[in-house]
Amino acid sequence: MRIPHSEPRHLEWKYWRERPDWPGPRSFVMTQGDELIAHAAIVPGACLADLPTAPARRRVRTLHLIDWAARPSATGAGVSLMKHLAQATDALLSVGGSAQTLQLLPHLGFRSFGVATCFVRPLHPLRILTPSVHPLSRLLPRLVRSAWWKLRAPSSGAEGWEVRRIEPCDLSPVTSVLPAPVRDMVVFERGEHLFRYVLDCPIAPTGLYVIEREGRPRGYFLLSFARRQARLADYWVDSEDPADWRALIQCAVREALKHPCAAELATWASDAACTARLQECGFHVRGTLPVQMLAPRNPELAGRTLRVQMLDNDAAYLHGPRNAFWA
Repeated sequence: MRIPHSEPRHLEWKYWRERPDWPGPRSFVMTQGDELIAHAAIVPGACLADLPTAPARRRVRTLHLIDWAARPSATGAGVSLMKHLAQATDALLSVGGSAQTLQLLPHLGFRSFGVATCFVRPLHPLRILTPSVHPLSRLLPRLVRSAWWKLRAPSSGAEGWEVRRIEPCDLSPVTSVLPAPVRDMVVFERGEHLFRYVLDCPIAPTGLYVIEREGRPRGYFLLSFARRQARLADYWVDSEDPADWRALIQCAVREALKHPCAAELATWASDAACTARLQECGFHVRGTLPVQMLAPRNPELAGRTLRVQMLDNDAAYLHGPRNAFWA
C-alpha cells in the first residue's frame, strides 16, 4: 500500500515545487555533523487586517510549520529550528498539533486566537463501508448516525445560484471575490499563484469553483478529495448576508455529492458566523483545534478573530493510508 506524503512526487510538490508567492525554500533541516537531527517544512501565507492605528491595510507574512520533528536525543533541536524560521517572517501560525506541541507553544510566546471547529456532513453514508482506521464494532452505529444526519440535512438553499469549475489557466473569475478583512476579522490572503499551486496537488485531487448570481461572480470554494473524504478547504462570498453564505455552502455540498467516492464533506470554521451557517446547512461539530500565533512584531492583532481554513496548513490534503471518517 502506498503511503501518502512519502512518494517523491508528493515531497517534491510540498517542499520544492516553484511558488511565485514564496520564492524561498520550504523544507529545512538541522544537522550535527553528518547526522540529521531536526526537520520542519512550512506552509507560507499572509493575513490581512484593517487596523485603526495603521495608515492602510496591514499585511502580515505568516508561516505554518508542518512535518516538524526532531530526534528525541537532540534536546531543543526542534525549538531551535522553529526559532530560526520565525526570524524569516512576521508571524508563526499554529492550528492544532500534538499534545506535546500544544503544551510547548505558550512557553515560546504563542498566543491564543480561539479555535477552529471541525465540521462534517454525510454525503453518501453507505460509502463508509470500506476499510478504515475505525473499529468494526463501531461501523453499524456510525452508519446509522450518518444516514440520520443526511436525512435531516437541508437539501435546498442555493436557488438562483450557479456554479462553475475554474481551470488553472484562467482564474480571473475568482480574483474579484477574494477574502477581505471585515471589522475585527483577520483573513488570510488568497491569489492566483496560491490557487495554481494548490490545484496542482498530487496528494489529494482539488477543484476550484466560482459561484455566480445573475451572471456575476459572488464567491468561490475549493474542494479537495482525500480518499473517501471530501474537504471544503476554502470558501468565501462577498456578502454579510447569512442567506448568501448558506447558498455558498449548499453549492459546495451539491458539487461534493457528485464525486464518485466521497462519503462525507469535512471543513473548518473559526468565526461565529461561519459556525452558525454550517450548522444551518446540516454540518455537525466533530471537535476543535486550538489556533495560536507568535507575532511579536504585530501585537495589535491580539483580540481579533482570525479566520483560518484547511488551506492555511496541510489539512486540505493530509491523510493516511486508510480512510479516517469524521461522521
